[in-house]
Amino acid sequence: MNLKQLSELLKLSPTTVSRALNGYPEVSEATRKRVRAAADAHGYHPNIRARALATGRAMAIGHVLPLDSRNEVVNPIFGDFISGAGETYAQAGYDMLISIVSEAEQEEAYRAFRTKGNVDGIIVHGPRMHDSRISLLNDIGIPYVVHGRASDAREPYSWVDV
Repeated sequence: MNLKQLSELLKLSPTTVSRALNGYPEVSEATRKRVRAAADAHGYHPNIRARALATGRAMAIGHVLPLDSRNEVVNPIFGDFISGAGETYAQAGYDMLISIVSEAEQEEAYRAFRTKGNVDGIIVHGPRMHDSRISLLNDIGIPYVVHGRASDAREPYSWVDV
């Protein structure tokens, strides 16, 4: 069921139904309860793509994992980090997008996340000496946090280490 079908069922405008579901104060409590009950009863879930278009937010965080001899996946902390990140994202209503690419395809993967607009930010894994990903992400203008620290980075960046 989509928003239009739910609004027709309730004999309300799609705008009123949307506002009721999103907690707008101009919708009465009685209408809000009626809309929520009908949405629950009919299995209505908002269209994530439509919401992303309306809000400009993808509600997803991207991770690019290169397949090389120093693969971050074999790092014993990586599994705990990804598990904890996924749990935290889910609690906040975010999804996790993971792109597994060859070393040579990393830059294109970061650029694709930006141009497609399917993530709100990126977690960079396994920083290295002379890591070009930091300047690349600054250049393309997508928010990011580095999991770990590259001690020789010449540009400021946010990082976390666990």
